[in-house]
Amino acid sequence: MSPRRASVNEELRRRSRERLLQATVELVNERGYEATTLADIAHRAGAARGLISYYFPGKRQLLQSAVHRLMHRRLAAALAREPLPGGPEAGQETLARAIDAVVGMAQSHPTLMRTHMAGILQQEGFVRCEEQQRLAALLRGAMEAYGSTDPDADYPLLRALLMGTVVAVLLPGAPMPLPRLRAELFSRYGLRWEHGVPPGEEPPGGTRELRARSGAY
Repeated sequence: MSPRRASVNEELRRRSRERLLQATVELVNERGYEATTLADIAHRAGAARGLISYYFPGKRQLLQSAVHRLMHRRLAAALAREPLPGGPEAGQETLARAIDAVVGMAQSHPTLMRTHMAGILQQEGFVRCEEQQRLAALLRGAMEAYGSTDPDADYPLLRALLMGTVVAVLLPGAPMPLPRLRAELFSRYGLRWEHGVPPGEEPPGGTRELRARSGAY
């Protein structure tokens, strides 16, 4: 029996890694971070426990990669949603979709995102994995589509604003409503409330107020 080709082995490794990332998202969503063990993740993924150590230094790094993968997939789907952005406001629609996709995860995956944000503030810090790089490329591309003349400076600022918004939505004991925070972000970038996926027909304070502040009037 001839040995498998290198391309086949690479595809098998990619699928195994993907299963581990997906299992991590599912289990942390269901049980929380502390109650999820690496053995649980390996079992859910149908993989050997040692395979996790092959790909990831530890559970915290595995979680960050898993969340970045989910965010990347969610953002990619939002940007590819029909009808595709077009016309003179294509750049604004692209950026609005990017904002809504990322900050919306605070509501759709609160446990996962609260754990993720807490982990970033731990000693291990921010993990620059391949999933994070894919996410960064899409967000940077959204800034370029928006018309940024300096995406290398504007992308990190956008990332910081998105992270701050997610934290504000999830802050225990003093959360802020997502519509209010979305309105502030959209005002900063001159986006209309109707762009993206608005959480209601009008922003806090009314459409006229937001449009006036964003320069649409």
